[in-house]
Amino acid sequence: METGCQGCRTATEKIAIEMAFQPIVDAERRNVFAYEALVRGRHEEGAAQVLSQVTPETLYAFDQQCRVAAITGAVDAGILDTQAKLSINFLPKAIYSPLACIQLTLRTARETGLAADRLIFEFTENEQMISTDRIRTIIECYREMGFTTAIDDFGAGHSGLNLLARLKTEYLKIDMGLVREIEERPRNRSIVEGLVSMAKKLDATLIAEGIETEAEYHVLRDLGLRYFQGYLFAKPAFRSIPKAVLPQPRFAE
Repeated sequence: METGCQGCRTATEKIAIEMAFQPIVDAERRNVFAYEALVRGRHEEGAAQVLSQVTPETLYAFDQQCRVAAITGAVDAGILDTQAKLSINFLPKAIYSPLACIQLTLRTARETGLAADRLIFEFTENEQMISTDRIRTIIECYREMGFTTAIDDFGAGHSGLNLLARLKTEYLKIDMGLVREIEERPRNRSIVEGLVSMAKKLDATLIAEGIETEAEYHVLRDLGLRYFQGYLFAKPAFRSIPKAVLPQPRFAE
């Protein structure tokens, strides 16, 4: 078995990071389905400031460091006392070999007691993508190891439906641009309604992200969405997993 690719073995420079965690809620069970790990600086600097320090030379080490920090940080914050999954953002272009580059992640999960089937790996449609074939290889490798995957910010990038047609991920996270003020935007509502129908046929689960108001939440619930993320439920909590608050249903659901 591969124990590490050349990039992972030689990239040793580290950037000072911590993690914040934001819940993804399950509106049917009215609990937390997962926590997304969001990179921060040691003094709570935002993700953009941290990412501005990453260079091509440190990219591989940074991706590995983020995975380890996400797992150890979530365990330290108490995720093992819950049934929630942990969602980790990854950089496809930072992966030389899926099997080799995942070994440190597997070892960290094993050492901390976090089961592989509780890990979700997200990559963003907005990111400048490497080849779709390479992404597919990563996703298939992760699936064989028991992980699940998600396309983040779906609907925001230029790849869109063409990317979805070629990749099978378990989750699609609808970009906040499509759900913002959806109660006042019938075209957005129609698009999301179409995504709900499409996701069912593709056996994919939709997650609406960036929810800020009860009006947005209720429209999306009416359209059939079950999973949500956003400030309405909880803001990201630095080094801790926050409690989530769900609006009361308007009718019996």
